[in-house]
Amino acid sequence: MITGLADTTVVLHIFRKYAPAREWLDNQAMLPGFTSISWLEVMYGAPGKVAQAQSKAILSRFELVHLTQADQEWAMQQIEQLRLSHGVSINDCLIASVAHRLQVPLYTHNLKHMRVLLGDTLPQKPY
Repeated sequence: MITGLADTTVVLHIFRKYAPAREWLDNQAMLPGFTSISWLEVMYGAPGKVAQAQSKAILSRFELVHLTQADQEWAMQQIEQLRLSHGVSINDCLIASVAHRLQVPLYTHNLKHMRVLLGDTLPQKPY
């Protein structure tokens, strides 16, 4: 059962050995899920094979959550409504769509865009 989702920023902080991020993760009773979009972002940003392997090891700790057709349709609506006025990105919309569908917190440092997409209750700064 998914009780929350970790955004790409959280995993990148863990990868970079940022102490507050690692402590936050270690103190979670249940690890949050992670969207396939964030998985792609992390792997895309890995600068080489070693970093890619390290990223995969970190990512394997999270439950991977794939998007549904409904998630994609919701994200498309958000892009149409909010791209020009608020600058939300495709990936922000796709990641937020899963939190919206599951009605679980999205742990992120991108509160500016995620609050526009999800309101004030779902996006949470984890540390």
